[in-house]
Amino acid sequence: MASFRTLLVRKYANSKYCDGYAEGFPLICEGKLDFGSFCIQRTIIDFINLVFLFVFYLLLYVRSVIKQQRSVVNRRDRISIVVSICCALISVLYLSVGLWNLIARNGGFHSLSWLIELIRGLIWISLSVSLLVHTSQPVKILISVWWVSFTLLVSILHIEVLYRTHRIEIFDIFPWLVNILLLFSAFRNFIDLDRKHESLSESLLEEKEEKDQIEVCEANFFSKLSFSWINPLLSRGYLRPLALEDIPSISAEDESNLAYQKFANAWESLIIEGGSSDRNNLVLRAITKIYFMENMIIAVCAVLRTIAVAALPLLLYAFVNYSNQGEENLQKGIVLLGCLVVSKVVESLSQRYWYFSSRRSGMRMRSALMVAVYQKQLKLSSSGRQRHSTGDIVNYIAVDAYRMGEFPWWFHSTWSLVLQLFMSIGVLFSVVGFGAILGTVPLAICGFLNTPFAKIIQKCQSEFMISQDERLRAISEILNNMKIIKLQSWEEKFKSSIESLRGNEFKWLSKQQFLRPYGTFLYWISPTIVSSIVFLGCALFGSAPMNAGTVFTVLATLRSMSEPVRMLPEALSILIQVKVSFDRINTFLLDDELRNDEVRRFPLQSSDKSVTVEAGNFSWVPEIASPTLRNVELEIKRGQKIAVCGPVGAGKSSILYAMLGEIPKLSGTVSVFGSIAYVSQVSWIQNGTIRNNILYGNPMDADKYDKAIKACALDKDINCFDHGDLTEIGQRAINMSGGQKQRIQLARAVYDDADVYLLDDPFSAVDAHTASVLFNVRKLLHLVLALELSQSLLFLSHCSVMLSLFLQFNPPYNHHLYFHSLLPTTESVLVFLPIDCVMTALEKKTVILVTHQVEFLSQVDRILVMDGGQITQSGSYEELLMAGTAFEQLVNAHRDSITALGTLNDDGGGESQETAAEMSNRCYPTKQISEGESSVKGPSGIQLTQDEEIEIGDVGWKPFMDYVSISKGFLYLSLIILAQSMFSVLRVASSYWLAFAIQIPNITSSMLIGVYSGIATLSAVFVFFRSHYGAHLGLKASKAFSSGLINSIFRAPMFFFDSTPVGRILTRASSDMSILDFDIPFSIVFVAAGATDFIATIGAMAFITWQVLIVAVLAMVAVNYIQRYYMSSARELIRINGTTKAPVMNYAAETSLGVVTIRAFNMVDRFFRNNLKLVNTDATLFFLSNAAMEWLVLRIETLQNLTVFTAAFFVLLLPKNQARPGLVGLSLSYALSLTSTQIFASRWYCNLLNYLISVERIKQFMNIPEEPPAIIEDNRPPSSWPYKGRIELQELKVNKRI
Repeated sequence: MASFRTLLVRKYANSKYCDGYAEGFPLICEGKLDFGSFCIQRTIIDFINLVFLFVFYLLLYVRSVIKQQRSVVNRRDRISIVVSICCALISVLYLSVGLWNLIARNGGFHSLSWLIELIRGLIWISLSVSLLVHTSQPVKILISVWWVSFTLLVSILHIEVLYRTHRIEIFDIFPWLVNILLLFSAFRNFIDLDRKHESLSESLLEEKEEKDQIEVCEANFFSKLSFSWINPLLSRGYLRPLALEDIPSISAEDESNLAYQKFANAWESLIIEGGSSDRNNLVLRAITKIYFMENMIIAVCAVLRTIAVAALPLLLYAFVNYSNQGEENLQKGIVLLGCLVVSKVVESLSQRYWYFSSRRSGMRMRSALMVAVYQKQLKLSSSGRQRHSTGDIVNYIAVDAYRMGEFPWWFHSTWSLVLQLFMSIGVLFSVVGFGAILGTVPLAICGFLNTPFAKIIQKCQSEFMISQDERLRAISEILNNMKIIKLQSWEEKFKSSIESLRGNEFKWLSKQQFLRPYGTFLYWISPTIVSSIVFLGCALFGSAPMNAGTVFTVLATLRSMSEPVRMLPEALSILIQVKVSFDRINTFLLDDELRNDEVRRFPLQSSDKSVTVEAGNFSWVPEIASPTLRNVELEIKRGQKIAVCGPVGAGKSSILYAMLGEIPKLSGTVSVFGSIAYVSQVSWIQNGTIRNNILYGNPMDADKYDKAIKACALDKDINCFDHGDLTEIGQRAINMSGGQKQRIQLARAVYDDADVYLLDDPFSAVDAHTASVLFNVRKLLHLVLALELSQSLLFLSHCSVMLSLFLQFNPPYNHHLYFHSLLPTTESVLVFLPIDCVMTALEKKTVILVTHQVEFLSQVDRILVMDGGQITQSGSYEELLMAGTAFEQLVNAHRDSITALGTLNDDGGGESQETAAEMSNRCYPTKQISEGESSVKGPSGIQLTQDEEIEIGDVGWKPFMDYVSISKGFLYLSLIILAQSMFSVLRVASSYWLAFAIQIPNITSSMLIGVYSGIATLSAVFVFFRSHYGAHLGLKASKAFSSGLINSIFRAPMFFFDSTPVGRILTRASSDMSILDFDIPFSIVFVAAGATDFIATIGAMAFITWQVLIVAVLAMVAVNYIQRYYMSSARELIRINGTTKAPVMNYAAETSLGVVTIRAFNMVDRFFRNNLKLVNTDATLFFLSNAAMEWLVLRIETLQNLTVFTAAFFVLLLPKNQARPGLVGLSLSYALSLTSTQIFASRWYCNLLNYLISVERIKQFMNIPEEPPAIIEDNRPPSSWPYKGRIELQELKVNKRI
């Protein structure tokens, strides 16, 4: 800076170019009005620029007030951004030189050269803004004329200078080049004036919902600067609680589709450029390529904020020196006040734009990667799906991609904190000289001490996460098998297991929480040690006088250094985690995909064939020499019914996968003619209504829909449901039996009206070899009819094959009618679905059925017998029987099993039918509903799975009181407040000691430093106790809530688990419990710290200038109102946001499980679009939550800055005999920290209220209605009970929950 200042002084002082221009604005050019002087010409150019600047801001302000029409979005391409950055850099240079001349240059107030530099800095920063601002056409014309006139005038002046002096200053070359770029930008604006701007994303979006969009893109400059564009949403939230329907959709330029398209294009280009050799860090490089320019703008804001923060100690130094002057110079004081205003405004606006824009950029990165991971899983090959499980894919989205939301903020924080640290050290050396050298030693030591301490904390955190994963894995397993645990009365055993895992987790949590107070103590004791040694160095070396200016500037500088020292270790740790996430996603996105050439697709009309396979060899693991399917030769004509049979492991399902292109092809060709419908062996049902699962994205056709549900025997099931086909299918289809899920899946295929149907044994039957060893089916049937128990019916449903074999050898019964009267809603009817569905509903379709049910093979056109991965036989039923070999053995084994069952046949059929008819009458409602009506039947009751319950509106401090009362932590809360109050009192006392003692002439440096160090060290001790008691409070609360939640879950009735998705319980046991473990205790501590520090700061300011209390009280009232106004909406945004992440994860997991079905039905695009909607909804809440927070912080900063300015102004007005330098330094040092103190308190207060939502959510599940106690002490049976085992059921009535 010094060399640069020397260059400017030489330029202005010795060059004929200026002719006295640097001597002051009113006295320029030696007071002569000579228009041939370069000085006058430069003055005219500056004046013209100021006029344009004034008109430009005036137009923006007028348009923001009247809002007669929506603004037109200005194009912001890379050229405009680059030119804007160049203008901003020139502005920073001018402002830096102006401030340097003002503060550090002797006699700077007698010459107004500093004012010239500041004006030019203002002009250039306004030019930078004009390149980025979203403007209307009139403003666009104005700024274009401004750029043209400025460039032409400056170019004429420089040409004249070159002609007269034959040289030009180096400092003028770079601005001149930027002027030329401005001229180019102006010409581009003129060319585009008649064109209508079209959004980048317009061509990418296929569907638009009729919903208001966030107006940030169309907002004018002042609305963006003040975040006023979010006012309508906050106003709506203040009037009534917000719901998801009130949330506007995300703006077009922030939509996930646009972010993904940009990422996909960058990814493809990097893949092409790098080839197969260089594939490391492709995700990071693609993200950098896309978002580099917008993050450069964020970096400029971070630099401005850092400069403003580093300049505050210098301003404090200048204020104290001003109070030391003997004579009054109000002009200089007003200038200092103006510099303070500019510095605080720049700090506030740049920091708000930095925080908001970095998180907005992170949101785009997050959305792009979430969509990219989801899209990848839709294309992932079979080997890739083996390497990446469903849980892994969900983690890529929920953890790795989600982490990108905060990545840009942490990235810019890291380097800006380093810059702030070095700038603060520079300020320290500039104030105290060599005395600061001694202070760097303890600073470095304290910094190095953080490293091992951070490693210990990190180890505890890692062990805690491992223990937490074990606990959550066990809880998930228990919840998925809770019915078995309840039936076996194993609740206590498994509860003890969870408590043991939680105990191990709690051990690491306790160790970590009790270590943190030592880190807090080190953080607060470091400034005391460093400042004491710096003061000692000043006394020893005499490098700076021990006066008020030196003392309080050193304290202010160390305060600005404390932020980097505290945050840098955490920032580096998070950046390491982000790098790991980038690598994980990079590995996943580079994994193998399905090849498009596995199957050749043709339209149905092009051939009379449906499927052909020529010389096909397929293998699930291509690296293995022996293929899964060998020498497959197959030709299936249109409309044929083909059955594929064979023993287990013969390759029956694999041949269907070969037709779908799911199994890697080693050689040969596979051709499919027409569309495909696929029914998997393991049913895959989506979380939604029965109707949605059957329609599967196709439009509703009532006639075709009714035929489909009748063909699949779903009509009677639907009539039994209270909500008909609008019945919600819960998570994992918990309210549907296995047979119902299979029939819904089959109905989905039938309704799709495809050309080729691939049915992979959807009836889950076993082969004949296994059937030969099954036990007595006839006795089982009698047992079921006698007990009439739903559990027996469920067991019977799994024995549908045995029953089919039994009924085949009981010819007096009508199979179809018998089973509809016996078990109309069970899986048993599946035995007859092949005949009703395959031979009737799919009569004209090509059907390839993998089956073990030999009794139906006689009705198909052709049978393929498979063994060992080959088609060993092919032909009709009769042909294969005559040919013998494998097929004959399969049929003979089937007949042997039937013969064993036939000997058990007796005459109990009439009784069975009578009992079955009675059961049938009990199943159905009195009023029978027609099957045609079922498809449009509306809700008549309560769905099994309800929407998640959330609190609405302001619940006050009830959650906080619940937190303290349940944990029994009132004592620790009182101790926290007491310790924090003592800390604040002692900290203020140490500052007061410096302010008063420094005025005492005879006091020694050792006493001054010693008393200060003692008081400050004692205050740090109380900080340790504050954090220690906070850890105790948090651990007691964690133990109480965890124990209460576990007890409540294990005592809950089975209906709770049937009606509650597992994700809701796991969310409370994981993320909500984590907030109780870590966030709430320290939020309470920080709120107490912020409140007491704020009161202490106001008190210190008022001690010097009591008038500031008037403004401070009014500001506090306004801040309180703004906080309540903000919290009305922010609270609901956080609550809604808590329900938008889970659907994204559930949808990804659901898609991963059914990806084969999705690809078979060619529904990839529909699922992709649905995922985009879920990601957009989640991103919208993230975006609005951050915008609302910045809205709040900006207004709080504005109000508190007014208090700071008022305090500084009254200090300037104090008479010289009252304005002691020590007291001025004390007042202003606290005043400069007032804004950050208020923001700290407000931010943590709002965070605490948001975190307390987790207390609400956990407490909901702690109050679940309990089952009756397992043991009633007063009603224990005798010790000999039971004497004889027997089960009696009397008047038992059961009903299935739907």
